[in-house]
Order: sequence, then structure tokens, then C-alpha cells
Amino acid sequence: MTKLSVNINKIATLRNARGHNRPDLLQVARDCERFGAQGITVHPRPDERHIRYQDVRDLKPIVTTELNIEGNPTPDFLNLVREVRPEQVTLVPDAPDAITSNAGWDTVKHQIYLMGIVQELKALGCRVSIFLDPNLEMVKAAVGTGTDRIELYTEDYARQYHHDPEAALLPYRTAADLAHQLGLGVNAGHDLDLDNLAYLHRNMSGLAEVSIGHALVCDALYLGLENTIQLYRRQLA
Repeated sequence: MTKLSVNINKIATLRNARGHNRPDLLQVARDCERFGAQGITVHPRPDERHIRYQDVRDLKPIVTTELNIEGNPTPDFLNLVREVRPEQVTLVPDAPDAITSNAGWDTVKHQIYLMGIVQELKALGCRVSIFLDPNLEMVKAAVGTGTDRIELYTEDYARQYHHDPEAALLPYRTAADLAHQLGLGVNAGHDLDLDNLAYLHRNMSGLAEVSIGHALVCDALYLGLENTIQLYRRQLA
């Protein structure tokens, strides 16, 4: 079964726009789980423009499925992870001013750096996933970091999907197959939506988890949050 982890960053963006607590981020997380989400994902950034570090602390005791914290392993981020100890940490090499994540790790160049971080996070009891482009050399080098999983960055797949689904998926399926052969679990995320998710799921075996936020929240504006989460779960059935 491929699990659906709902990224609630955009909920925090909406809350922060007015400076109060509406919508209530913690209640949304509870409701997402009640409506069928199998995990909650957050990606705190240094400027706290959406998810705040305190949000992560507050979420930990109320999330009953799985808390996945994404981010660049800066000292502040790692201190937060040491404190919260989420079920999963997804390491993402995004710049502080990045609007959203836009590239995977160079696991050849940064293998030693990542190895030390992965080792510490696993010692804390966290499962570790490394954000990667569907590049076979990067998949091979990820094994040397000791990571449990990789998360394939699916923006290129989503962009090309409507032109040629099979060609769009091919590098991802090849990367996922190699990862499985090497003993790595595979997650996926970025720009997945109700149009392209089912095809990805049907044609890429062994997908452990998808993390979806922006598209899901946009759909929820029209369809309602409960209905939207059920529709995304249906794409993974």
C-alpha cells in the first residue's frame, strides 16, 4: 500500500496571512488524519514563512499516524529534529530563499556530509529519506549515505505527464527499480495531483509513500478537505 502524507505548509501560509490562528493548523492536522491521511508532512524554513518551528513541536504529540519533517539539515533544523524526533526526516537541499524545493541532492558530492547526518538521525529513531532527482548515479551514491529511503522529486514527471505519460514516468520507474534492488525504500513528491497520481502509482512498483500539499489544498477549496483526501486515497487504491 502506498501511503498518503498530507503536507500542511499551505494551511500555515493561509493562517500566517492574517497573523492569528485561523485556520487552526493543529485542528487541520487532526482532521486530515480523521479524513484518511496516513501521515502529516511539514517543511519548516528558516524564515518560518509558513510552518513555524513551534508548529512542529506542537504537532508531534497530536499526530497519530506519522510525522514527516522535511528540510535542509541546517543546525537549527537538526536541533528541532533532535527535540521532536519525528517518525521520518526527509533531507532536502533547498536554499533559504527557495519558493519551494526545486532539486535533489548530489549524493556523490555530498555523500560524506549526508552520511554523518543520516547516522545521527537514525540513532534518534527517525527513518531517513533523501530527496533525489531520478538520476541513477545519485541513487547508487545514496546507498553509501546509509539512508533508509529516497524521495523522488516528481516535478519533471508532472510537467511532462500530459504530453507523454509513459516517457514522463520512465526515468522515475527506472530509478525506483534500481533503488529497490539496492535495498532502498522509495517515496515520491512534488506537483503530484488528481490527474497524474494514479498513473504514477499503477506503473511504479513498490512506492511506499507520496507527500502532497499544494495541489491537495487547492482541490480542497472546491471539493472540501474530507472529500479531497478520500479522492487522493482512491488514486492510491
